[in-house]
Amino acid sequence: MNSIYVQNMNKKREDQDHFEVMRKIQQHPNTSQRDLAQQLGFSLGKLNYCLKALQYKGLIKIKNFKKNPNKINYIYVLTPRGISKKTSLTVNFMKRKMKEYDELKKELQGKK
Repeated sequence: MNSIYVQNMNKKREDQDHFEVMRKIQQHPNTSQRDLAQQLGFSLGKLNYCLKALQYKGLIKIKNFKKNPNKINYIYVLTPRGISKKTSLTVNFMKRKMKEYDELKKELQGKK
């Protein structure tokens, strides 16, 4: 397989993962990492990796607070840059799906 193709596919997968994480964060900012990972079907390690990457890129802020003396909880907040990136990823996702739909529709019409 062409290495550029593989890199492109990995980038699309990463963008999709980051989009899903940002979407869940926007919906439920105080969800625990364990719950977030479960909702997304990610391992805790994969989720942690995604969260750190999003934080490094400036797309989310991670704030911690103490709910009780024995436990630290986190709130995940999309930054303005994160909201813009999420919107861009949403538009790109919709364009890809519309293209797939159009290609499928043409294929089905050709079989009639």
